[in-house]
Amino acid sequence: MSLAGLVLGTGLLLQAGTPPQEAPIERRPPPPPVGAQAPKTTDDVQDPPANKKPQSGSQQSGEPKGGFPTIKVETRLVNVALNVMDASGAPVGGLTREDFEILEDGKVQKIAVFERETTTPLSIVLAIDTSESVLSNERLEKEAAKRFVNALLREQDELDLMEFSDVVREIVPFTNQKKRIESGINQVQRGEATAVYDAIYLASDRLASTSAADGRRRVVVLITDGGDTVKGSRYTQAIEQAQRAGAMVYSIIIVPIYADAGRNTAGEHALIQMAQDTGGKYYYVVDPKDLEPAFKHVSDDLRTQYLLGYYAPKRGLDDSYRLIRVRMVDEALRGKYDLRYRTGYYADAR
Repeated sequence: MSLAGLVLGTGLLLQAGTPPQEAPIERRPPPPPVGAQAPKTTDDVQDPPANKKPQSGSQQSGEPKGGFPTIKVETRLVNVALNVMDASGAPVGGLTREDFEILEDGKVQKIAVFERETTTPLSIVLAIDTSESVLSNERLEKEAAKRFVNALLREQDELDLMEFSDVVREIVPFTNQKKRIESGINQVQRGEATAVYDAIYLASDRLASTSAADGRRRVVVLITDGGDTVKGSRYTQAIEQAQRAGAMVYSIIIVPIYADAGRNTAGEHALIQMAQDTGGKYYYVVDPKDLEPAFKHVSDDLRTQYLLGYYAPKRGLDDSYRLIRVRMVDEALRGKYDLRYRTGYYADAR
């Protein structure tokens, strides 16, 4: 697998040809603002405690320090964030568990979890394309990103800030501190190339390390023109990693002239397909001043989601991709409402 670099602070995590890994590295991020909590080290972010062994099988027991046995149980719960829109694209609220039916590989499953306008925590990676073709008005774009963070981030949420051009650089690791994120946004700098798929791959890889407790939703918000110009991860690798992490990909696609017949739209179409497959969404922006409305659409979309959950059927340990389908129980409503959700998951990575 060929990947462009993910740079943490000034330390290089991944170089071309190096697969993703969780090995300890040195992180030397910029100093935090006065009064802010010091940033976590890489060991804080990635490495499990030395006495904690990876879980395997459906149930384990151990004898940790102190002599008290620990029981670990593998959960088979599959959570599906769902957006319901009417013909005008407006969100539809007030629906109940009985209004929906969920299927895995064509077989109806019992809905075990249901929430309206879910308040479950969010883990978000905000990845900003810093190539010259995108970062044309730095002040407007940075201010829009700051307002997005301040409007969206709640106490239970966390956000990771990345920039990408010829490499992917993590500016601020997962945090809930808005001042640290704002400071990181101010450090975004212009680059030359555009490693779009590397950014999605590595953003999803970071999301996969976040806690899945409390039905936490994982989100990648990507600001880019969609033109991948770096020989790194391919589309198929990027989408698989997003699906393995259970990440919804939201793409804010910046184009200089939307109606330009000579525009190369291959990258845009790839991002649109990825949004559809992961339950995310895409938005076009022609003028930098329209970034703020696009961010607001993303925020509103995440605030009006239903959360459905079911227990996956037992089929033994495998790495198969399982298809998810959600539909209205009332057939008359199936043509009336548009449902958006992730279309599947890998059995070993719910």
